[in-house]
Amino acid sequence: MDDDLQEETLVADYQEQVNYEADGADLDRIDTLGVGAPDLKAQLDAAAQPLEYQASIESKIASYDNYCSLFHYILNSEGPVDVEQPGLGFCWDLIDEFIYQFESFCRYRNRVARTSPTEEEAQVLRENPNVWGCYSVLNVLYSLIQRSQINEQLAAQKRGEDGNAVAGEYGSRPLYRMLGYFSIIGLLRVHCLLGDFSLALKTLDDIEMNKKAMFARVMAAHLNTYYYVGFSYMMLRRYADAVRMFSHILVYVSRTKNFQKGNQQFDAIAKKTEQMYALIAICVSFAPTRLDDTIHTALREKYGEKFARLQRGGPESLPVYKELFQSACPKFINPTPPDFDNPSLNIDPVDHHTDIFMDEVKNTLYNPTVKSYLKLYTTMDLKKLSSFLDVDPEKLRSWLLVNKQRSRQIRWSEGGLLEGETANSSELDYAIEGDLIHISEAKQGRRLVDWYLRNLARAY
Repeated sequence: MDDDLQEETLVADYQEQVNYEADGADLDRIDTLGVGAPDLKAQLDAAAQPLEYQASIESKIASYDNYCSLFHYILNSEGPVDVEQPGLGFCWDLIDEFIYQFESFCRYRNRVARTSPTEEEAQVLRENPNVWGCYSVLNVLYSLIQRSQINEQLAAQKRGEDGNAVAGEYGSRPLYRMLGYFSIIGLLRVHCLLGDFSLALKTLDDIEMNKKAMFARVMAAHLNTYYYVGFSYMMLRRYADAVRMFSHILVYVSRTKNFQKGNQQFDAIAKKTEQMYALIAICVSFAPTRLDDTIHTALREKYGEKFARLQRGGPESLPVYKELFQSACPKFINPTPPDFDNPSLNIDPVDHHTDIFMDEVKNTLYNPTVKSYLKLYTTMDLKKLSSFLDVDPEKLRSWLLVNKQRSRQIRWSEGGLLEGETANSSELDYAIEGDLIHISEAKQGRRLVDWYLRNLARAY
């Protein structure tokens, strides 16, 4: 009941936020930022505005220079800069656009290096290797976090103490506090784009994943946080945690959809929602679990036969896995500039991570088929099962041992997002003793652990 009341409060807050954003949506766009205290508000407004999709390479480089000037002024002035108190949504837009331009430029540069390494654009990129560099972007985010003392403030609040006591001169200012906070969410996104999923989750150690978190008051921040946390869990093979994260935000979006109509971010919200439905379909195929009725119905409507093919497994499911993953994954980037002299060495990061993901899919390809056989028995001969599957018995033994280990996943309950307790994610448990497979329901599987460990020791 308390969760329902908190959810209603969050929905009401979102409705109020939508109304507020509608009143102040028309901000004047300026082309250059410049540096100077009198124009700081105008500089911030301009930095939060999206860069035109077809912007020239010169505009992209100029935008980077403008961001450098702006953040240098904010971070390195003699004292905290004085500016009219910004809103949460505005600070999120500033950090979000900064990271989006970084991501877009990295992908653009990689594409040019692979397809047109000798053209004029490539020459400009060669001469500016540090523009939108990974180090520069990370330096800005970490510097905003450090200057604002936001991690110290959040840690103090988790202990029930006053965060203002450790905020310092800069962290007590709303501009620094909110930029520092959303820089943490930004780091989650950047580390995920770079493929470091453990570090992505580690950055959120001091942020509590609940309805009272500051990010939950900005719809785009709320959506992105759960998307990147859920995706990181999925890539770390913590499918139950991924499903929980995706389910939370998808249910929330379904309850607020009436307020989203007319919102300038409506299309972005809809796209991100579609991505998470694809990802939750993948996770459920790996670790079957009960879903909220709203989500389950939506999955059936959106994917139908594709969802059924994922659940059946087998070779025919491979194209579906690849299609859903590539449509729903982040647009990964390389941490270093490409090699313009050797275009063939510049792989697409999305293709690279897709290959890694598909290796995992192939390791679990026959899970549904094997489980369908094991459910029929309490004890089964390994050679008999291998004849059903038409595979070598020793290859099947190795496969069963690997998947037995992978069925024991870490599940988060409290503390840092990387923490958790080991639990069996499968509805079946089995152990191999010699050539016999002993099968039981997962709830009764504890008595089989000794058998499993003995056999694992023999195998290695």
